[in-house]
Formats: sequence, C-alpha cells, structure tokens
Amino acid sequence: MNNLLKMQQKLIPQVLDMMTKRYSILREVYLNETIGRRSLANVLGLSERVVRSETEVLREQGLINVETSGMNITEEGIELLEGLKDTMNEVMGLSTLEERLTQLLGIKKVILVPGDYEKNKSVLIDVGRSAASHFTHILHDHDIVSITGGTTMAEFSKGLKNDKKFENVIIAPARGSVGVNVEIQSNNIVADISKKLHSQYALLNLPDKLGKESMMMLAQEPEIKKTLDLVSKSDIVVFGVGRADEMIVRRNLSPEVSQEILDKGAVGESFGYYFNKEGEIVYRLNTIGIDLESVQQAREVIAVFAGAKKVEAFLAISKINKNLVLVTDEHSGKKLIELIKNQ
Repeated sequence: MNNLLKMQQKLIPQVLDMMTKRYSILREVYLNETIGRRSLANVLGLSERVVRSETEVLREQGLINVETSGMNITEEGIELLEGLKDTMNEVMGLSTLEERLTQLLGIKKVILVPGDYEKNKSVLIDVGRSAASHFTHILHDHDIVSITGGTTMAEFSKGLKNDKKFENVIIAPARGSVGVNVEIQSNNIVADISKKLHSQYALLNLPDKLGKESMMMLAQEPEIKKTLDLVSKSDIVVFGVGRADEMIVRRNLSPEVSQEILDKGAVGESFGYYFNKEGEIVYRLNTIGIDLESVQQAREVIAVFAGAKKVEAFLAISKINKNLVLVTDEHSGKKLIELIKNQ
C-alpha cells in the first residue's frame, strides 16, 4: 500500500472502507454491463439504500450512467478501475494472499480476483479477463498456443482485448471436441481468439474421444497430423480445470469406465488424464490432442477456474509444470490454502 493510503488508514480508517465499497460497486457494474440497483444490492450484500446513495456519487463523478434499463459503466469508469486494480488488490489483501498461495503451491504465479464465484457468477467474467490480460503480456511473436474448450475458456476468449497484431502466432485447439455445445468447444474458441489477435490458427475437426484404432488412423491424416505436430510444440498452454466426476459426464463415458475412474480415486481431469489427490495419473483416455509431456515442456502454462468446488481438482494437477500460473477467484484461493494446510 502506498504511503498516502497508509496515512489515510491511520487518520481516517473509514476512508478505505468507503473506497473498497465504491470500487466493488463500480467493478460489479462493469462485469454485468447493465445491472439494476436491486440486483446489485443482492449480489454485493448491501441494502438498496446504500447502493442508491453510492451509485449516485459514482454517477455524479461521471463513472457510471444510470438509465431506465439499469446502470452501466463509462469509459472514465473503466480507466479508473484499471488504474486502481493493483492498489485495491493490496488494500483488500489479495496481493498478500497471492504471494502466500504461490509459495505454498510452488508454482510461478497466482492471480486472484475479488469475490466468490459460488455466490456471484459474474466473478467468472473477471477471472476470464484477468487470465486474458496475463496471456497477452506473456505472448511472444512466433509462439504456438494451445487452448482447451469449456465455459471458462469461452470467458477467457471474450475477455481478450488486444490492439497489437500477432501475425506469426499460431493458435490451436489442445484437444478434439468434447460435448455438443459448439460455443464452448476448443475449435470455436481458437477461431475467436485468433481473430482478436490477428493471428494464424489451426483446427482439430474430430471428437476428443475415439477408439484406439480410429485414433491412430485419423492421427495420420495430413491436416490432423499437422495440427497435432503444432500442439506438441506448444509454447503456451491455456486450460480450464475439470472435476473428474463432471468430466466423466461431459465426455459421456460408459458406466463401467466411469466407475473404474472414480474407484481409482480420480478427483481432477485435464488433457484426457485423470489425477488422484496425490497428483498421480490414475487413468488415461484414448484422446486426440496435446499430451502431458508437451504440457510439461511448454514455456508458459495458465490454469483458469472459478469456484471452490474445483479446488481439489486443481490441486491434483498443480504439479504438471513448474511455470504454471493460476488464475482464480479470491474464495477459491482461500480454500486452496485450507486444503494444503490440511494435507
């Protein structure tokens, strides 16, 4: 915390409380694009009277617009949020929490966003944006980037803002298609990210789960082989975290295979590998895409998730690469610390 804030905290401690409250309100308006006072009060656990008075101050300062459809943030408000982010992370204790968790996990970096996804689903938007911001800062020209699918990765793609052209970067799907929701499949996410980065891209037009013979045969098809060769040389891997029990359902595995995976103690899944609490691989599917060795050799690996229910799953896969960066919500970060302490 800078010296001015430290002096304010000593002299007028309520100033920081007010600052945190208004920052939280402004941030929530930004995440929701348009939101009413009642919804805002419910999400933040504040009275409508408090929200009304605080948003009136923000409106007078030109930070939000108040319309019949709801409140939305102005460009000046966005600039203020971005400028205050590091300071508020320190004021709210997030910086200290990030440092502690980084040490406990033994990974490269932890990035936390304020809030609890289980209580406020819009926190996922902030997680996606924070991951996207970190990604653009570490992206180099000529990089090969592998991206998985899923809801979290879709938010990552939406949160990507970039003015620079990365014409020599190649974005590729880390895996084949999983499930039937096209919007959150890796091919669609890859195409969207490539458009925003003005980069090249490759696709993997086949299902993630295949029989062994089919997989070996299709892997030799020129276009598929070209993509698989690319992802095996990935410089950056960005992936969402999957719980073993949920991924079993999403992959539509047979009851026999599902039971075998759970009987072996699997708690987390990534890249077609199922991990137990100790981080050991207990089951591997016959899947098309990046393998664990390629993930381990990547220069940068970014794990992104929101929600405490995925904490155990992340911890199981947290040792896959020493250069791992975790992006998640504040409450999940605290739960991770508790879980590590109780091991």
